[in-house]
Amino acid sequence: MARKYFGTDGIRGRTNKFPMTAEMALKVAMATALSLQHDHLGLHQNRVVIGKDTRLSGYMLEEAMAAGFVAMGMEVILLGPIPTPGVAMLTRSLRADVGVMISASHNQYEDNGIKLFGSDGYKIPDALEEAIEGRMDQDLSDELPEPDLIGKARRMDDALGRYVEFLKSSFPRGLSLDGLKIVVDCAHGAAYKVAPQVLWELEAEVVPMGVYPNGRNINAGCGATATEALQERVVSEKADLGIALDGDADRLIMVDEKGRRIDGDQLMALLGQKWHEDGRLRGGGVAATVMSNLGLERYLKTRGLTLARTPVGDRHVVERMRADGFNLGGEQSGHIIMSDFGTTGDGMMAALQILAVLKQQSYPASTALNVFTPLPQILQNVRFASGAKPLESEAVKEAIAKAEKSLANDGRLLVRPSGTEPLIRVMAEGDDAAKVKSIVDDLCAVIEKAGS
Repeated sequence: MARKYFGTDGIRGRTNKFPMTAEMALKVAMATALSLQHDHLGLHQNRVVIGKDTRLSGYMLEEAMAAGFVAMGMEVILLGPIPTPGVAMLTRSLRADVGVMISASHNQYEDNGIKLFGSDGYKIPDALEEAIEGRMDQDLSDELPEPDLIGKARRMDDALGRYVEFLKSSFPRGLSLDGLKIVVDCAHGAAYKVAPQVLWELEAEVVPMGVYPNGRNINAGCGATATEALQERVVSEKADLGIALDGDADRLIMVDEKGRRIDGDQLMALLGQKWHEDGRLRGGGVAATVMSNLGLERYLKTRGLTLARTPVGDRHVVERMRADGFNLGGEQSGHIIMSDFGTTGDGMMAALQILAVLKQQSYPASTALNVFTPLPQILQNVRFASGAKPLESEAVKEAIAKAEKSLANDGRLLVRPSGTEPLIRVMAEGDDAAKVKSIVDDLCAVIEKAGS
């Protein structure tokens, strides 16, 4: 069934433009409440927890969603600014029926989004999304309960404290971060309080960045998608390493003491190797998307491990992990999912597991975090005209087939449409960097011509 509102990661868009308006947020809440009541046959008052990041529009959407849930008779617990994985954790901990995170993740402040978690802390299943969508365009006025059955809302004062303790509980008992100087960039986002506090309580020397949100500076030249300032700061501070989170803190990029950026592939390689050695790795390998570097796949193979590839999106990674018994998965972009600890990507949780390995091995970050040599990889986007369908062009199909044949023995090609923009994403990697660049350039030229 084609989705009208929900994408691969909830509902997302530009604030005050369809579908990211206060009116739509109200409808999402009301439709969700009705869908839950239908599931539970009205036997108890349903509970929802609502978290948000620090973008300006969070106030508007939080209040609209709270109103929608209360109008439908639900108990609402407002968490305030908190990382996405904190919402997932508290949804389970507080025995809520649904959790809401208001965030557009790594996007700029002008955008916002709505993610929904089920009572188990996982993103809600497709069937529930479809049920919610089916109600969103209906007139729900006849479904409103009587005045004595409306719900109520309250703010939870210790939400961040609970999440901090949850994070610390994952760190090996008897180990501390004493002796490590860590620069942490919170992207002026949801982890601006949590991340420095956790590191400090575990005895690290902490240099905080991106901890002064003003509603408009989230992800602005900082965080996991813009690590240049962090890389410079790590070197200038003579720090042992840097941690970069995105706006809702569900992804992690690290920086070694030499100022080099370390992506999710390297982090998964380190954890996969260490957990395998310790007998902790389940599923016989790691689940990751088609975007992960071929170098990771080759490295895992040398350790007798597999790389189970999924479509792009952490949701697909989680589904594969649950289906095949993996306890480690993620994305090159920094989503690291560790099912022994949580149900979704968690930047700080992943950082703590990496830091634990560094402390146990006593290697500098530049040695420990550069696990394998990545193959040259190029990703290029080609914008196409409205209504055009470049991937249906015979010329494009022939060019793709030619490129795949050329890379067959020493590389990989991935061509896919963007799920949110009129773009075709072309990614190629291989042992020969010049060959990879030539293939991408030639293919993009053919796609651009077909999409004009």
